Amino acid sequence: MEFAVLLPVIAIVFGGFVVGLLVGITGVGAGALTTPMLISGFGVAPTVAVGTDLLFAAITKGSAAWRHHRLGNVHWPILRWLAVGSLTGALATLAWLHFGHPDTTHLGGVIRQMLAVALILSAITIPVLPLVMRRQTKRVQQVDETIVARVAPTLGFGLLLGVIVTLTSIGAGAIGVAVLSLLYTAMPARRIVGTDIVHAIPLAFVAGLGHLGMGNFDYILLGQLLLGSIPGIALGARLTGLIPDWMLRLALAIVLLVAAYLLVEDQVNKLLDVAY
Repeated sequence: MEFAVLLPVIAIVFGGFVVGLLVGITGVGAGALTTPMLISGFGVAPTVAVGTDLLFAAITKGSAAWRHHRLGNVHWPILRWLAVGSLTGALATLAWLHFGHPDTTHLGGVIRQMLAVALILSAITIPVLPLVMRRQTKRVQQVDETIVARVAPTLGFGLLLGVIVTLTSIGAGAIGVAVLSLLYTAMPARRIVGTDIVHAIPLAFVAGLGHLGMGNFDYILLGQLLLGSIPGIALGARLTGLIPDWMLRLALAIVLLVAAYLLVEDQVNKLLDVAY
């Protein structure tokens, strides 16, 4: 009986360990597994899963962000305009969730659909990201001081990213790196990754606090995820280089596609029934 009670806890801690392991090895993308894992695997309400995952992401990315800052891998002018847009988008979305009182059942379905789209985009982005980064390093790169922030597109992308991340908790990682690579083709890859990671922390933290204030949060669930993810990240960092990066990214892309399907499985089955 006691084991039956502990079984879900052990499963969540193990899930956090797997996510942490993938984050430690690949660096990006694996965080997208947490929310769909909580919804499809453990039956957590979509809004609670998103709110909990946002603060989980902010905590787990903290150490990596500090390291990038110390190495000088952050372009602060670009990050500032990106953050102005994303935090505005996050606060506007949180205000709508708080004052608009959207139907939670309908909102849960919308979140599932948006999650599926974000997961598919991440699954496409993650395998091709090394190719984009490789092209980035081969370009004749400008001195960092000469790279000027493109205010309008950076602000606009940040605004869109803030809305998506607040509703789904996904998008600030691989998708952010891919778009920044397109906006700033002359910037070194390490600076793009560092800027994206540091930017993701205030965005996830603000959006997570907003969900916390609305009750879309589970302290115990967060503790269980961290209990597994912290040793997972440490082990993953040590395993980096032992497994081919392309193999890990391909496997991660497949897992994300499966997670996207599980989120919208009911809708897909209904469409198939209508078609046949």
